[in-house]
Amino acid sequence: MKEAVFTMKLEPALRDEFMAEAKAVDRPASQIMRDLMRDFIQERQQAREYDEFVRCKVAIALASMEDSGGIPHEEIEAEAAAWRAEVLNEN
Repeated sequence: MKEAVFTMKLEPALRDEFMAEAKAVDRPASQIMRDLMRDFIQERQQAREYDEFVRCKVAIALASMEDSGGIPHEEIEAEAAAWRAEVLNEN
């Protein structure tokens, strides 16, 4: 596998603090950066997968609502308002 060089600009103080922390844990700064990049990539992939999962669930729910007629928004809001009033009156 060929290695690529990655150059980035950052504030000198940030670089110095990062290098000091890397040295404190006895790890090469490049290894920490690779780990951070891998973590970032995994986080973004999981976020995209979750977004797609939610989109699919919403599409299924909307289709189900259209097929069955569902409960009108106004009815749900009225029930929620009654529930809120009941809860507030109990306190």
